[in-house]
Amino acid sequence: MENPALAGAVFTVILLAGESKEASMRVLLVFLVFLAFSLPAAAQSDADRAAVQSVIEQQIQAFLRDDAATAYSFASPGIKAMFPTEDVFMRMVQQGYPQVYRPRSHEFGELIAKDGHLEQTVDIVDADGAFWTALYTLEQQSDGSWRITGCYIIKKPGEVA
Repeated sequence: MENPALAGAVFTVILLAGESKEASMRVLLVFLVFLAFSLPAAAQSDADRAAVQSVIEQQIQAFLRDDAATAYSFASPGIKAMFPTEDVFMRMVQQGYPQVYRPRSHEFGELIAKDGHLEQTVDIVDADGAFWTALYTLEQQSDGSWRITGCYIIKKPGEVA
């Protein structure tokens, strides 16, 4: 089970199976209430995961096509304030993030909710075959869309494809 709290609740229900019927029913009721509240969150998390990964994937594909307008469209208002034109943004990515600009391959990792934003890890193999981890941060906009607020690149030591 991916949810440790859910796994703990299941373990508690199993442990109390030998207790009185009344105690077991109370634990089962608490477990079902917990489960009912956790299911919508999991569904939202799956929707967020799909939306976030789609934004990142579309931006990477835009970089590969040298489509500055599309790549820039996934940047948050804060990023756009720092890089006020598509050309300035693309030059920054080309010079500072060659792993993201021209990846040989990439694979999505963990998605974490943190302090009002989401963090998506992406494992990248660059054009030279070196391995990197990109940590993307994204914020949900007032229209419900997700925009990239940052990307932090970390070299994986000693790994080459």
